[in-house]
Order: sequence, then structure tokens, then C-alpha cells
Amino acid sequence: MGIVSKIKDNPKLKSFALWMIMPKYNPKPRLWVRMFLNPIKHKKGKGAVVRWRTRMDVFPFNNFSMGDNSTIESFSTINNGVGDVTIGNRTRVGMSNTIIGPVVLGNNINIAQNVVMSGLNHGYEDINTPPRDQPVSTATITVEDDCWIGANSVITAGVTIGKHCVIAGGSIVTKDVPPYSIVGGNPARILKQYNAETKSWERIKS
Repeated sequence: MGIVSKIKDNPKLKSFALWMIMPKYNPKPRLWVRMFLNPIKHKKGKGAVVRWRTRMDVFPFNNFSMGDNSTIESFSTINNGVGDVTIGNRTRVGMSNTIIGPVVLGNNINIAQNVVMSGLNHGYEDINTPPRDQPVSTATITVEDDCWIGANSVITAGVTIGKHCVIAGGSIVTKDVPPYSIVGGNPARILKQYNAETKSWERIKS
């Protein structure tokens, strides 16, 4: 049995290991984790940039990776505490975005400002326990290649956005979006789709 398995199987060791990684009531990686452990554990491609004002709540027990020439702009928050965060090549995470794993971003994606993507939900079923203290559920958000996510959009847990989609600003995306679609609204609905036969973007009738 490896050391990781031993820690996971021993509640006291697990509790101590988590305390070493982050304070109990402040789920942010300790300085030694950010400086020494994360650079070894996580992968950044050639030319990848994380602006210095970004909040990187990135932990060693889940994965985080950035592809070549990708950027995370200032005032964003990246959190892999409950699921991996994977960012492809030439993808830009705009200013003040919040990305909470599990999230998979493909290549050549442009994400505008103040976008929220969260792959987790807190439980609420027990009325005698605050939602913050109930177990979380997770479902991966996937954004395929060549998408553009407009400012102030929200992508909810479990949603897949297909290749070359445009999400209009302020959209609340709660369902999967097929490739080559333009969606908008709350909840978001398909406004246009690309027709390969006519080679044009066609409006979808309500």
C-alpha cells in the first residue's frame, strides 16, 4: 500500500495532511504548497501566463494544467479543490472569472469578463444543516474548442458546450449546447445554428 492510500485510509492522518495543505476554515493552499508543491505537481505549457493578481486556490490532491500560450487574467479565481481544472492551448480566461472544477476547457477559447463556471453544487436536502456544511456533488463542465463565452455568463455544473459556440453576454447556461450554436438568455436557449449545407448561420424560430 502506497503512502497516499495509507493517508486516505487513516482518518487521523488524512485530517493532519489536509491541515498541512490548508487551514481548516480557510480553504486556500498554504504558502509552502503554492511555492514548492504545486510547481512540481501541476503543468503549465510553453508561454502559459497566470497574472500575479489571480487567486490560485490550486491543491495538490487534484490536477491543474494549462496548455501552450494560454492566459489567466488578473482578479480571476481558479479552484480545483473538488475537481480537476484543465485548460487547453491558446485559451484566454478573462478578468475576474471564477472557475471551480471539475472543468475542462479546450483550445482556442476566449472567455470574457466576470464569467462563472462551477462544477460543484452544495447539498441542501437536510433542513437542519446549513448548505455550506452539507456534502457537495460534482459534475464536469466541458467547453470544447474555439468557443467564445460572453461577459457575465454563468455555466452550471454538468454542462457541455460544443465546438465553435458563442455564449451571449449575461447568459445562464443550464443545458448542453450543440456544436456551432449561438445561445443567449436566462435560461440560455439556441438563437442561431450553423447550417453546413447553406454555409450560413441561421436563426432558430422560437
